[in-house]
Amino acid sequence: MPAKSDSSAPRAPRTRATTGRAMQKGPQTKAAIVEAALDLATHIGLEGLSIGALADITGMSKSGVFAHFGSREELQISVIREYHTRFEQEVFYPAMSSPRGIARLSAMFDNWMKRTSIEIDSGCIYISGAVEFDDRTGPVRDALASSVMTWHAAMRRAIEQCKDCGELRPDTNEEQMLFEIHGLILALHYEARFLQNPGSIERAVMGFQNILARYRTEGAAARAAPSAKAAPAAHRPAAARRKVSVSTTTPSKE
Repeated sequence: MPAKSDSSAPRAPRTRATTGRAMQKGPQTKAAIVEAALDLATHIGLEGLSIGALADITGMSKSGVFAHFGSREELQISVIREYHTRFEQEVFYPAMSSPRGIARLSAMFDNWMKRTSIEIDSGCIYISGAVEFDDRTGPVRDALASSVMTWHAAMRRAIEQCKDCGELRPDTNEEQMLFEIHGLILALHYEARFLQNPGSIERAVMGFQNILARYRTEGAAARAAPSAKAAPAAHRPAAARRKVSVSTTTPSKE
């Protein structure tokens, strides 16, 4: 009598291959859902996210979307993490190629400005999320606050390095300077997105230059003087992409 195991032996490899494909597809599907959720959240906020809305957008069933996150709260946290990852990739890491000191701090602000100028047409999860969760408690607020504080810590460290390099005055208060820089970004978002005031980016750039002028050492100020007038031009390509500032942006002659 033929052994039963002979007829069933070939099935094992097919099962392992199928399982392997499923394991690869799982993270890809989850990443696609997070991508769709992030795009939606930038327009309607984190509170606007729902399993049902994402099921409609992705063409999946509600149970299929739910299986990847388990709850709406976990979905929101996944979106915050993805947003923070992209923020670091676009703003923080490129600035690390600049030398320590004001050059690196300026690069961080420059990249921050560029991202903010793009988000004026969509929305910033850090800003909209703060409005949605400022008076709440829970994991979503914690994840959002942690991401913002991580970025603030990086900016604070850059300011400290400016002091270590002798480019900022020894009595510079890192927290105060960070507060002023962050205030520029918040003001820019409000002025450009909500009030649609022309020239908002240029005023934010000038504000940053004024902050540096107050805290710089005399030696650093002297070195920066020849290029100070050219600084706003670095932001013009980003400004030109924004509807609210096209009419006030002077094209570069380079």
